[in-house]
Amino acid sequence: MMPNLSIRSDLPEKMDDLAAPQDELRQNLRELEVINKYLGGYSVVLDALKKLHWPAKKMTIMDLGCGGGDMLRAIAEWGDRRQIRSRLVGVDLNPVMIAYAKEASTKFPAIEYMLANVFDESLLMERADIVICSLFCHHFKDDELVTLLQRMAAIAGTAIIVNDLHRHWYAYYSISILTALFSKTYMVKHDARLSVARAFTRSDWVRILKAAGVKNYTLKWRWAFRWELIIHTSQQ
Repeated sequence: MMPNLSIRSDLPEKMDDLAAPQDELRQNLRELEVINKYLGGYSVVLDALKKLHWPAKKMTIMDLGCGGGDMLRAIAEWGDRRQIRSRLVGVDLNPVMIAYAKEASTKFPAIEYMLANVFDESLLMERADIVICSLFCHHFKDDELVTLLQRMAAIAGTAIIVNDLHRHWYAYYSISILTALFSKTYMVKHDARLSVARAFTRSDWVRILKAAGVKNYTLKWRWAFRWELIIHTSQQ
């Protein structure tokens, strides 16, 4: 039965459980990489990066909730093709994900990983030019997300880029069917549709951004049922 999509669900996703079976979690990360590749997970962030000003200096890009690091690897390849120099930093709370990300990123010397909670006070000591959240914001309740946006604004010197899902019945049914047909893990089948139920409408984002005190931003709908949010922190 489809949940009530008029409001955001607050049911927990299985991948957020630090006690989740390691083998299942690693398979989940492999499948999410495929989903991101074919359903716009990379193109939304890369399109947003193209819209930013890139100075001659080396830029630091920090990915909060980096999971298996596939977004950072996509950025590294994108930067290499354009001769853009960058330092890429992935942050995640789950040690299994960090270990997986390091293993998968051995050919990318520009990428490094940090095991940390995004709400750790020590993270506020870090500085980045660009902070990215890719399919991460929907894991938080509205009040937590307000705090997270404010913390990202404190870290990011130039911009924040958010790629996340649009809460919509078509997206819910579509991802349910796709994962039922192609996924090998119950975690993906469960979390994929729940991610949509936990996701955002435009009015959700407008309300949350206002509560966080964010004014200088652009919010664009992208296929497949994604939001591209760019916050310009250098002018906040």
